[in-house]
Amino acid sequence: MRLLVVEDEAKLAALMARGLRESGHAVDVADTGEEALWRAASTGYDVVLLDVGLPGIDGFETCRLLRADGVTVPVLMLTARGAVDDRIAGLDAGADDYLAKPFDFGELEARLRALARRPPVAAAPVLTAGPLRLDPAARRAWHGDAELELSPKEFMLLETLLRRQGEAVDRLALLEAAWDDAYDARSNVVDVYVGYLRAKVDRPFGTALIATVRGVGYRLEAP
Repeated sequence: MRLLVVEDEAKLAALMARGLRESGHAVDVADTGEEALWRAASTGYDVVLLDVGLPGIDGFETCRLLRADGVTVPVLMLTARGAVDDRIAGLDAGADDYLAKPFDFGELEARLRALARRPPVAAAPVLTAGPLRLDPAARRAWHGDAELELSPKEFMLLETLLRRQGEAVDRLALLEAAWDDAYDARSNVVDVYVGYLRAKVDRPFGTALIATVRGVGYRLEAP
């Protein structure tokens, strides 16, 4: 396998690279997240082994930026921060697996083999409509150059409207996209959250992209 080890502790990085090469892998080493970004974007690695505690941008942000750039290479996070919250943060940032230091080299090899066996994942397309862009994989959205700070429900509503832009999407479809069965279909929760969404997507920019379709629901109108 072609591997990228991202580790700022030179001694540990050298030990890992030597062990992996002795196991038959081709190994490149980066000591910052910034270097990892350009290496991963320009080389077809099979797995990236990514430390969390990096100088500059940390491993979590590096992973998020990789996914935002459409890099789908499997990422195995290696870190001394093995608390549950840290593991959750790493996986939510886009990592595929998480191994706490110190680790057994045999387990590392097994996890690498498991990641390499996974079929390639096609990058989720970035959805666009006029000035709006939404990246479902990275869970990020923009109006022009401004990134939007959306709650999970707002994000799901906007994603649904973008996927069906130009269509009148009824309230029930929007309710089913973002809420579970516990919500009454007669509830006005969709209207409330569309109001929140307009306050972030339209009002600050002087646009009216989310239109009300009377008696039906809402429509995203791209200029």
